[in-house]
Amino acid sequence: MTDSLGHRAKFAVLAPSTNTSVQPEFDGMKPRGVTNHHSRLVIPDRKVTDDKSFMVMMDDIRGALFPALTSVLSSSPDMVVLGMSAETFWDGLDGATQLQKKLEKAAKGKPVAMGSDACQAALRAYGKSIKRLGIVTPYMPVGDKQVYRFFTDCGFEVVNLFGLKCKSPMLIAHESKQTLRDAILKVNEGKVDAIVQVGTNLAMAEVAAMAEFWLDKPVIAINTATYWYALRKYGIKDKVHGWGRLLQDH
Repeated sequence: MTDSLGHRAKFAVLAPSTNTSVQPEFDGMKPRGVTNHHSRLVIPDRKVTDDKSFMVMMDDIRGALFPALTSVLSSSPDMVVLGMSAETFWDGLDGATQLQKKLEKAAKGKPVAMGSDACQAALRAYGKSIKRLGIVTPYMPVGDKQVYRFFTDCGFEVVNLFGLKCKSPMLIAHESKQTLRDAILKVNEGKVDAIVQVGTNLAMAEVAAMAEFWLDKPVIAINTATYWYALRKYGIKDKVHGWGRLLQDH
């Protein structure tokens, strides 16, 4: 028997309970016959004011990740998609590789799509000329350092990185389109080949698509990259319009 609505694929999406951007953006991108089944990492909406409080939030996320995965496995998903990103960049490329192995083992061999892998795959989809990056994050400096390390490990040069230092995990979603636009322009200074936004609760997907058109260079929102990567990794090649060149052309 095949699932009546998710007859092509059922994606288990893991996102923090404070995250209000991943679900609507992923649902807007899904092709017919693909369904998203969200499982929440239950965390408090703690105040984040510095590196120390950011690390407390990270501990909350780490403690909630595998219980959220366990709770959604009874729906028999075809793939696990991480709708949270900071942990996927932690400890660079090696850390991301180890996290994916742990998740796939806990998911009983189901494939796992993570934001870190998705971003580097998206950049490479645009061609070998993409080397110098501008990056936007919602993080404190301790998180920014991990993002910098990951992309450097992958062979890219991080020219500019701007962290918005959002004051709580829930408040990340309150950043306005104007703020996101200004952040993109800030990291576009100098000779930048592409712009990447990380932090899945920043509602950047629509802004990134607009910016990509006006700047005439790749502007990759992590939610767009992650959903594109999940679809392609599972073998679904549908072109989805309205979310930028990545889903439309690659």
